[in-house]
Amino acid sequence: MRGEQPRNYVLKVCGREEYLLGDYPLIQFLYIQEMLAKDGVPQVMTVSMDKITYCDMQYYNLPERRRLTSEQSNTIRKKKNHESSWKIERNYSCLVQTVGGLNVDPGRLVEVVCQAGIYHGGKSLCEPQKTKVAVVSKEGEAQWDEELQFPIKVCSVPRMARLCFVIYEISKAKNKRRGKDTKDAINRLAWVNTMVFDYKEQLRTDAVTLFMWTHVADETQGDDVLLHPLGTVLSNPNTDSCAALQVRFSNYESQHPILFPKQEAIKSYGDQLENGTDMARLTEDFEKLRATAEKDPMYEMHEQEKKDIWAAREYFRSTAPELLPKLLSCVEWTERAEVARVARMLCSWPMLRVESALELLDYAYADAAVRSFAVQCLAKISDEDLLLYLLQLVQALKHESYLMCDLARFLLERAFKNRTIGHYLFWHLRSEMHVPSVCVRFGLVLEAYCRGCQDHINTLMRQITCLDKLKWASQAIRKKKEISKARAALHIHLQEDHCMEQLCDFVSPLTPSLVCKRIKPERCTVKDSKMRPLLLEFENVDPTGTDIRIILKIGDDLRQDMFTLQMLRIMDRIWKNAGYDFRLNPYNCISMEYAVGMIEVVEEAETVANIQKQSALFTAASTISKANLFQWLRKQNQSESALNKAVEEFTMSCAGYCVATYVLGIADRHPDNIMVKKTGQLFHIDFGHFLGHFKQKYGFKRERVPFVLTHDFIHVINKGQRGGVGEQLDFKIFKELCETAFKILRKHGHLILSLFSMMISTGLPELSSEKDLQYLRETLVMDLSEEKAIEHFRMKFVEAQKNSWTTSFNWAVHNFDKNN
Repeated sequence: MRGEQPRNYVLKVCGREEYLLGDYPLIQFLYIQEMLAKDGVPQVMTVSMDKITYCDMQYYNLPERRRLTSEQSNTIRKKKNHESSWKIERNYSCLVQTVGGLNVDPGRLVEVVCQAGIYHGGKSLCEPQKTKVAVVSKEGEAQWDEELQFPIKVCSVPRMARLCFVIYEISKAKNKRRGKDTKDAINRLAWVNTMVFDYKEQLRTDAVTLFMWTHVADETQGDDVLLHPLGTVLSNPNTDSCAALQVRFSNYESQHPILFPKQEAIKSYGDQLENGTDMARLTEDFEKLRATAEKDPMYEMHEQEKKDIWAAREYFRSTAPELLPKLLSCVEWTERAEVARVARMLCSWPMLRVESALELLDYAYADAAVRSFAVQCLAKISDEDLLLYLLQLVQALKHESYLMCDLARFLLERAFKNRTIGHYLFWHLRSEMHVPSVCVRFGLVLEAYCRGCQDHINTLMRQITCLDKLKWASQAIRKKKEISKARAALHIHLQEDHCMEQLCDFVSPLTPSLVCKRIKPERCTVKDSKMRPLLLEFENVDPTGTDIRIILKIGDDLRQDMFTLQMLRIMDRIWKNAGYDFRLNPYNCISMEYAVGMIEVVEEAETVANIQKQSALFTAASTISKANLFQWLRKQNQSESALNKAVEEFTMSCAGYCVATYVLGIADRHPDNIMVKKTGQLFHIDFGHFLGHFKQKYGFKRERVPFVLTHDFIHVINKGQRGGVGEQLDFKIFKELCETAFKILRKHGHLILSLFSMMISTGLPELSSEKDLQYLRETLVMDLSEEKAIEHFRMKFVEAQKNSWTTSFNWAVHNFDKNN
């Protein structure tokens, strides 16, 4: 095009609404990197600048309104007629009055007790207190009118402390043989939490009605504790159907409101303290302390270690600032001197890497200054990295004590600047709107996003309308018993005018850079599995792009799949940063509302079960033949160089998935949920079980192996050569790759553990308490030296290898069961 100015044109990715903008070398664009990693040719085209609509660029800016300081929001401060909570030397107390609306059987005698505890970041600050026993009336009411005195002074209660209540029934369990009373059985009926200080930093001294939660409604509760400190501090919004607890907080005979000291006052107190202390007493023990501080987040330090590490904070600041999370876990939040020192210390602490900053947003760190510092550290994070961790950051909103917080502001600001972040933020929030404990908070953040980004609303509304239509179609075909009838019905339904009109011109919820032009009913089908997922095909708006295929799954909670795939993406990034590409394939998956979600279709791939069936004559024995997989790959890759490339691809991806599934404890592996692409890349799908929650059959754990390494996999890795496994060079290289992958992940064990611990609040049944994290600690053997850890991993590798025939036999039985 002679006479044209190059700067009037831009490169567009074929098939996607994605442009290569800005003055950067081509290799720095992610799309180009992805294509080269897959040995593909990047497909781009030139587009004239005036054809691009710049609506995306008109971002809504938040008017600069800092959080109201207590000065402005609280007239009390101005008049100076308030009292500081640090001056009140009396024990904290509250009067537990009555409870109404308890859901108990009116036909029998029910005796209940109310217990209360004060917590900070999930840790108890003092001995919990409980009332006497009260009898529940026929109307479901109980009365105590009893004052609970806590063994902690008001001046020692930290700013972010929460008061947690539980009401439980005591039922006498009879010992059948002797007719004697045995230990009282405790049946928890309801719980509720509330902040000790309100948003404006004022100590609560009024009477309140707290609407309670039932224990069933929230799954993030460990079995061993009565109280529920990790639960929400919000009252139950369903006030008609829940128990209501009446509590009056003491005013400690103060004539004025009681306020927590301001941040400036706390810092200046910290300055006075630091000027008088001597930091030189620990010189020779620093290395030993550092080794303790570098242990994993779940390592229980004893009191003396905590004191020593805290005393050495200046040393850590200058030599190992990344250990701030460990340092803060040594703080006694009931000691105001330590609280003041933290406030002072954070002002001069160097900014942390993203990995450590994320750890500080976990529920264990309740202090507002600490959480605020963590968000400051995230300010420079790239959009790409933010998308990688967005799932955890949205979950971390649940650990915030107040709705208006730095984390919520940060997420909204970044979402306004980048529509892709806005897209995923919208769906992550919306997918949990059915959960009563977060619906108010998530609903308000959603509203803030929609008001602030009005040109995005229409796009999102289209996606919701299309989802509703697809849900309707799915519901309509569920009634059909036979799969052939279900498929025929789907085609008929999708061809109806109202479907054809709605299912067009919308952005794919899975990948917002893909725009669907219209549905192709004749290319859609129903998959033959329990939940009857729909395989849908849409025409791409961009004629240079391929059609868009999506699986819609209804009836399964896809949050665990989404989380596992995100962890695989993070592992992939960790390995690539260390210079290894283990050819993982963490395909897209998104949970959109309760038990409704979408999964990306991976093209040109077959399940191992199908490959075995294609080359077998449907007898169980022939599916055990170890050559099946290798022969299939040879068929797909005819030339010698293509086959070698496919085997290399298989070896690398097999090593990556062996280590990833071992570390995450991904269970229920069989030939239907392991797939192989024609290029040789192996990948796992369907992550319904992790952290070692293995399925049981006949009371035995079906899977005895640490990870799946069947003899047909080994046969491919060895390029189909005969001879013992021990002698093959290819297999030795594979084994070394697995060890390297494991070593690299272990170095980032802190990050993996803290990302999981940020997800405890999600309500996933297999990740509901710190006990579930213990599994990760054991697979990453965090308490061993690297040498010992590799030795441990080698034993696991040998175990997997020894069991390769057993696994293959189990798989053959699985295939045989399925075919019959």
